[in-house]
Amino acid sequence: MHLGTDTVHYAWDRDLTPVLELDGPGTVELDLLDSSAGQFDASSTAASLGALDFARVNPVTGPILVPGAEPGDALLVRVRELSTAGWGWSANIPGFGLLAEDFPDAVFVHSRIDEKGVELDFGPILPALPMIGTLGLALPEPGAHPLLPPSRFGGNMDIRQLGAGAGVLLPVGVPGALLSLGDGHAAMGDGEICGTGVETSARTVLEIELVKNRPISAPILETPAAARRTGAALVTTGIGPDLLTAARDAARSLVDETVRRTGLSPVHAYILASLTADLIVSEIVDLPNYVVSLHLPVDVLG
Repeated sequence: MHLGTDTVHYAWDRDLTPVLELDGPGTVELDLLDSSAGQFDASSTAASLGALDFARVNPVTGPILVPGAEPGDALLVRVRELSTAGWGWSANIPGFGLLAEDFPDAVFVHSRIDEKGVELDFGPILPALPMIGTLGLALPEPGAHPLLPPSRFGGNMDIRQLGAGAGVLLPVGVPGALLSLGDGHAAMGDGEICGTGVETSARTVLEIELVKNRPISAPILETPAAARRTGAALVTTGIGPDLLTAARDAARSLVDETVRRTGLSPVHAYILASLTADLIVSEIVDLPNYVVSLHLPVDVLG
């Protein structure tokens, strides 16, 4: 079974007509558009961001109907294969991202993706770690719901480890489940702090299985060991009583330190962190202050 990009949609809606109905457990091959729905290409520039149609952002392929699925069940989705295109893009989009107030200007970054990794147009080469940014089921509430905010039924979770070899268990919210997915990345840091990873089109093969009478409150994942970064890292921190402020402090510190060590421009250091640095809540019990850390692989600093 195969679904192409002619089946994409732009909202979660329990009343969408399914484009495929499973006949028991099985595998499905899907083509995924990039998060811009093909609005950008190798000739795009920062000026292209001003023409971005946000009504066509984050398209998902589907929905897939799973016969017999009912609320109180769960859907187990295993990612058996995941590959990306040879080109990707990243951007600082004005007004979007963790440090939006620090970086108000549009910046567009091209990437070449191959077996060597992901080569950014401003120099660094990153390991290719393909992942699926958006994977979820229809919400039980009627009407169209925007794709960008995730929910307890999944969606735009942007969990970096959701790549080949991973499995995710999703709570079913409506009869038939209605699974859709999209938003492929060739690389992304945990937190995706500037708002983009290496955005690219992708092809995936999923194994889908209905698990009856398996109520869960939110998605549960199992990920392969290869999904974790284990090499040497440069780690900056933010410490204080507010997690979001602490995350911003850690990000600003990493931008400053990356600029000092590499000579990159601050905005390129910010984008680099979004593509390959992992944002972690390191400590949350010693109130009133929390510790947030941001981990950048030393290898990408050159």
